[in-house]
Amino acid sequence: MAAAEFRGAVKVSARLEWELMPLEGVGPLCFGMRITEVAAVLTGMTELRRFQADPFSETLGVEFGIGHAKPAVYAYFIDGQLVCVAVDGVHGPQVTLWGRELTACVPVDLEQFLLHAHWCEVLEVSYGPRGNPGVNGLGLVVRVQEVTSGVVTRPVMVGRSWADRCTDDWEGAIPECEWVGRQWPHPNGARSWPPPGHTTHWGGWQPPF
Repeated sequence: MAAAEFRGAVKVSARLEWELMPLEGVGPLCFGMRITEVAAVLTGMTELRRFQADPFSETLGVEFGIGHAKPAVYAYFIDGQLVCVAVDGVHGPQVTLWGRELTACVPVDLEQFLLHAHWCEVLEVSYGPRGNPGVNGLGLVVRVQEVTSGVVTRPVMVGRSWADRCTDDWEGAIPECEWVGRQWPHPNGARSWPPPGHTTHWGGWQPPF
């Protein structure tokens, strides 16, 4: 499938446009905001639900959406302060970095953009154990999300306090729920995590999505 066709399959009308401000915030959201402040600036969105985002920490996840059934933004809080934002690949805002789109992209295209910047010594790209690329210095991890036509990119962004080893999905601070599910498409790589038959150590916790 051509890249244009792939992107066209997930375009939505009136997609919001947000700029990533590395380690500081994205769009109208600034890391450190309280839940009420986040809700106030997400114009046109409503809170859909709250959930425990990680079995090993007190991270609170809040899902904001368009209407009552279209999740668009996932905000994560520690002690009531915003520390992480993930954007839905279908209904979420179009996040840009230096004019480059990060949301709903063909994974290989965005990976090549990051690697080109890496080779030019503009960024230092790293990969977590489950194969997701990201840049600790930007507080950015790129995940994928399954859609009817394949997979598209879903940016996950953190503030300065979580940036250290944020691409490390075993030891970094990004909550477990953001690592579960469809994995970055690598040759001979696992399609999803956890793979069938894998024993987790989550106790009674279940991934919220």
